[in-house]
Amino acid sequence: MTRRKLPHETSQLFLTDAGFETWLLFKKGFDMPCFAAYPLSQLADGRAAIEEYFRPIFDLARKNNTGLVLDTNTWRANPDWGRELGHDLEHLNAVNADAVTSAMTMRRDFGQGLNVLINGVIGPRGDGYDPKTIMSVEEAHKYHGFQIATFVKSGVDMVSALTITNIPEAIGVANAAAEAGVPCVISFTLETDGCLPTGETLGDAITQVDAQATAKPAYFMINCAHPDHFAGMLPKDADWTRRIVGVRANASRMSHAELDCCETLDDGDPVELGAQYQSLRQMLPNLKVFGGCCGTDHRHLSQICKSIAA
Repeated sequence: MTRRKLPHETSQLFLTDAGFETWLLFKKGFDMPCFAAYPLSQLADGRAAIEEYFRPIFDLARKNNTGLVLDTNTWRANPDWGRELGHDLEHLNAVNADAVTSAMTMRRDFGQGLNVLINGVIGPRGDGYDPKTIMSVEEAHKYHGFQIATFVKSGVDMVSALTITNIPEAIGVANAAAEAGVPCVISFTLETDGCLPTGETLGDAITQVDAQATAKPAYFMINCAHPDHFAGMLPKDADWTRRIVGVRANASRMSHAELDCCETLDDGDPVELGAQYQSLRQMLPNLKVFGGCCGTDHRHLSQICKSIAA
């Protein structure tokens, strides 16, 4: 089977989704222990909500003539978080495989005429805001290899590790993906100072992963930070900025500590956020994948598309 071209291999722009978990929690009112979305796919109302969420994103991609990076709802479907929720490895293997099947079904049913990439989503072993413990590269390779192997067997086009907080875990994911023979993307969480939660600059993190991984990731992304937090850390003409192909920004300017304490959703200003993506495109010459993270929804995606089209 011919491998589909990824965003960095084509001139096409790609849309991806937004703050799926915050939408489910704050907009739909679902109970989400451990902030995990994957258990909802086992419930009829959960499956209906997933379709309600993704169908307008297909419509946005079609309206704006973009491709679509379609994520699986598996950010928390890894062994440690699964154990917290009472799920063993056999159950998690089925969950990850079913998520790929569901994404393929949506591509078939809603994606006619669109270039849709099925993206197996990997979350961090720990908290996406606070790396309390850091694995070695070898530990991360073994840990995330479980989920990656299921994705590959299920037929994903790519895998992406989102909200990664530290360099060794990123390298481990990249090595596991290389061993499995699937393209991978690393997306780093950034703090309000534009650095990783472990303190490294984004430039150092990208450079180290590229230098030390068995095979370089296909590209890098930024997520779970507001553009104001990192735009000033993007120097012109630096080689490492050319490795950033996607951004999924937060709607809120709050710090991660502040967001953790929020009982109401800070959804920011969709129009303002859309305009900031246009500015980011001037700073990042290879930026082609546009989506959102905490607090964003279809309104933000619509404004992002409007700004990019302009």
